Amino acid sequence: MSMMVRTNMQKFALSLTTVLLIASSSLALAAASEAEFKAAYAAAEAANKQAGSLRNQWTTTSAALAAAKKAADSGDFDQAVASSREAEALAKASIFQATSEKEAWKAIEIR
Repeated sequence: MSMMVRTNMQKFALSLTTVLLIASSSLALAAASEAEFKAAYAAAEAANKQAGSLRNQWTTTSAALAAAKKAADSGDFDQAVASSREAEALAKASIFQATSEKEAWKAIEIR
């Protein structure tokens, strides 16, 4: 088999694997349940509470939590889980910001 054919086959296999992974993750999201929402929401709330203890809660996190609750109330658990995961990611980012900036000010050179 020539090198070009082998490379094309590898690219095709990689593309096929990527498509299958995306499709399977989409199917998993399509079947989100109330229990999955509750778990995702609890994780997001815990992260947001930790950010609050660091005095660095972002308003975007609160908005994502509100969107998650609204979606769950209307029975759209797919969107509720997605919004909960977004809220958790935002809360974790605010935690990272708070902890990294806690010591970063010491690196500033005062002239």
